[in-house]
Amino acid sequence: MNVIGRIVSMPSLPEALKGLGELAYNLWWSWSPEAQHLFEQINPSQWKRFRANPVRALLEAEPERLTALAENAGYVGAVEATLARFHRYLQSRPQKPPRIAYFSMEYGFHESLPIYSGGLGILAGDHIKAASDLGLDLTAVGMFYHEGYFRQQLTPEGQQHEIYEDLRPEELPLVVVSKDGKPLKVGVEFPGRTVYVMAYKAQVGTIPVYLMSTNLPENRPEDRALTARLYAPGQEIRIEQEMILGIGGVRLLRALGLAPEVWHMNEGHAAFLGLERMREMVAAGSSFGEALEATSAGALFTTHTPVPAGHDSFPLDLVERYLDGWWNKLGISKEEFIALGREEKSYGPVFSMSNLALHTSRAAGGVSALHGEVSREMFKHLWKGLEPEEVPIGHITNGIHTFSFLHPEMHALYERSFPKTWAEQLHDPSQWTVERLEESELWHIRNKLRAHLVEEVRARLFEQRRRNGDLPASLRAAEKVLDPTVLTIGFARRFATYKRAILMFTDPDRLVSILNGPLPVQFVFAGKAHPKDEPGKEFIKKLAEKIKGLGLEDKMILLEDYDIGLARTLVQGVDVWLNTPRRPMEASGTSGMKAALNGALNFSVLDGWWAEAFNTTNGWAIGDGRTYATEEAQDYADAQSFYDTLQYKIIPLFYARGAVGTPSGWLAMVRDSIRTCGPTYSAQRMVDEYHRKFYTPLAQRSAHLLEKNAAALKEVADWKKQVQSAWDNVKVWVEAPSTTINQPLQLRAFVQAYGVPTKTLRVELVVRRNSGDLEVVALQHAGQENDALLYTGSYHPARPGSYEYGVRVVATHPELSSPREVTFVKWAGAVVEEPVKV
Repeated sequence: MNVIGRIVSMPSLPEALKGLGELAYNLWWSWSPEAQHLFEQINPSQWKRFRANPVRALLEAEPERLTALAENAGYVGAVEATLARFHRYLQSRPQKPPRIAYFSMEYGFHESLPIYSGGLGILAGDHIKAASDLGLDLTAVGMFYHEGYFRQQLTPEGQQHEIYEDLRPEELPLVVVSKDGKPLKVGVEFPGRTVYVMAYKAQVGTIPVYLMSTNLPENRPEDRALTARLYAPGQEIRIEQEMILGIGGVRLLRALGLAPEVWHMNEGHAAFLGLERMREMVAAGSSFGEALEATSAGALFTTHTPVPAGHDSFPLDLVERYLDGWWNKLGISKEEFIALGREEKSYGPVFSMSNLALHTSRAAGGVSALHGEVSREMFKHLWKGLEPEEVPIGHITNGIHTFSFLHPEMHALYERSFPKTWAEQLHDPSQWTVERLEESELWHIRNKLRAHLVEEVRARLFEQRRRNGDLPASLRAAEKVLDPTVLTIGFARRFATYKRAILMFTDPDRLVSILNGPLPVQFVFAGKAHPKDEPGKEFIKKLAEKIKGLGLEDKMILLEDYDIGLARTLVQGVDVWLNTPRRPMEASGTSGMKAALNGALNFSVLDGWWAEAFNTTNGWAIGDGRTYATEEAQDYADAQSFYDTLQYKIIPLFYARGAVGTPSGWLAMVRDSIRTCGPTYSAQRMVDEYHRKFYTPLAQRSAHLLEKNAAALKEVADWKKQVQSAWDNVKVWVEAPSTTINQPLQLRAFVQAYGVPTKTLRVELVVRRNSGDLEVVALQHAGQENDALLYTGSYHPARPGSYEYGVRVVATHPELSSPREVTFVKWAGAVVEEPVKV
């Protein structure tokens, strides 16, 4: 048939079941097991095939089945109770100011909406869910990829094949965004043409999420495909996608009549939104400097990768072609425009989206404490004159949406054991009264979850082998792999080489001896490699090859098609969650948080979140966090740590059973893991921290500038321009001893700053202890000597040690929230022993 269209007909629900239609179109069901169970009962045999999608379940429902359910008093009662709970949830979440716009290239809400590739998207999905739980006034913007992210199939040799499937929006919990009865559309200008963009809305609790699509008949075929696949290969399509997200996203919000006070860029993919916001202001009469101040005052940038190669950048000629004329729209030169994102690489200059995001944001952060350190070091070149720890990039450690990943059995146990206020105050440690978790009950549930995991692994492996044409004996063996009573370790994540999925095979003989030892242990692996990541794909093949070559196919299982659904089963069912990144390349990692929430123990390199969470009694560390001369040395040391800890600590503790058959020592660690990880690494804590640390201050700062109107913006912009033009003429020198021993340091600093407003100058003594600790002390203005400003001060270390010091002059405007926001910094040269003659 020559298909020219599609017809969609939703069933006419019996009156008693009308509430199902309302529930299906709000992703609140994705963290409500009761709601999901209602939809599963419509067609239990097909629920997994539908990817647990309520809309699809309703579309495929037989009228007779719906009639039978409507006559089932128990089912109708459950619908009414769930709907009432849903309405109470919505009504109890008033929208807290400020108004926030959250932009992300991907969102991982549920496996039925596969528009995510991994941790970044799932983190974004959890951020939105927690924002709903906390009642924030947030609107999210992203993309609808009508071919989604790929489904993975693995050959027996571990070769990854990517399968793309058309996602039909009418079969998903999405509605077309309309205005005046027609789909709302905005345009984004590309070279020689305008590409039109429409949007679907996904409602996530109280939060609307607008997912843009170019799959419109008025666009040419190649433009319709721009939003087909997440992270489509090629720099040209990548810059087009990011223009749609950033520029198109702002225009979509404006078309909806929305005026956010805070703009949150989740990674640099969305950085073009700053250009569009500045264009709006310049078109309304502001200068570029004023527009830059106003735009950055309310913008936040979160970076997620500690690897320079992970930050998007484009060749300058590509940027000049796609953004041709934007410098005119902003009232600046092409060179000034390029400077907003310019980054010098070993092979030449590029346009960095992260640099653009940092230049157009007043706040920025990484996603763990260690990642914050790495990011400050990575981007210190943008703040010349500052020490790395002074670079204004902070961090908020990631968290997970508790109820999206907590197994219902564990949830019920917590409800029985924790205070009644626990579910509403997840980030309050006092609510996690783990001492009330009864040992035998906790162990009973953990055994059930492991057994459920083994059952799921067998079913998936059987299907995997059946599809690959395995012999009947292999299919029968799949139904018997793993033992539901044995210590089970999980390793599942994106297969990037730095995650070192094959680290445990460094010494194959030792690994085999451990696995074949008197106390059994078994592993489950899963994960995808990016379609263009050939080394990552090779790692999957190597893993499959090593498992087979060592004869461990009954103790080490590699599953295909890792997604949120499989991840949920794994983190709920394993006893130990393994993570082996090469430190410090794991920005945060959140899968281990999900495992801890369900009573599994983490066994990880001290990187990302685990570097903060590990306390020696809530899990185990691989290595000790030191730096090695080579990657080979680090890999070898970490592998030995892995073997020793697994063999001598983890396995014996798991099998050390008391008189009643429960491993008391193990469960004591489980309790401590739940206590320390549950509240601290919840998305509720994370988003509350964003609200307090970033959203509210940014909105207040932006409102302050707007209240003072254009005069304040003009004042700051003019000041920056004035200082920039005169800064090269600033001179600073110091009169002080080069070395002091057991005496306070007394110094005098002299500054010549012709053309720079002297009221905006700060002169600082910067002291660094040999341990690395930094201290900054402001010197006092003490008048003038000849034609130089004089600053004086003294310093005596608070504790013994060896120190180095320097003196610098910094220009800072009182309208800026931090003196570190601009890089007007100049350091004094060598110390002058005698008074300076001017």
